[in-house]
Amino acid sequence: MGVRGIRGAITVESNTRESIVAAAKLLLEEMVKQNEVGVDDIVSVLLTTTQDLQATFPAQAARLLEGWEYVPLMCAQEIPVPGSLPSCIRVMMHVNTEKSAREIHHVFLRDAVSLRPDLAKRLAKR
Repeated sequence: MGVRGIRGAITVESNTRESIVAAAKLLLEEMVKQNEVGVDDIVSVLLTTTQDLQATFPAQAARLLEGWEYVPLMCAQEIPVPGSLPSCIRVMMHVNTEKSAREIHHVFLRDAVSLRPDLAKRLAKR
C-alpha cells in the first residue's frame, strides 16, 4: 500500500464561521466519498485559506466528522497572488491506498472548478 495525495478546493459564500465550516465539511466529505477512503486510511490533511477567510480554522469542520479526532490536521494561509480566486479553501489529503494516481478523484466544488478545469474535465469523463 502506498500514500497518495488527494486535492480538493471549494469557494466559501462569506467570511463567517458557519460558512467556512459548512464548505470545508462538504469538501472533506466529498473527497472521502469519491475516493472510498476510510478515516483510518487518512495520513494527514493540510487545509489552506485565502487571506479573506479568517473567521475560523477550516480544520474545525474535520472535528465534526465521525472518527476524525485522531487525524493530523494543519491549517495555513495561501500566498496572496494578485488575481487569484478569492474566498477559497484548498485541501491536500494524504491517504494510504492501493489506487493508482489516475484512479484518484480530485474534488473541486463551486467556483473552485476554475482552479483545475483540466482535472474537472478529465474526471467528468470517467
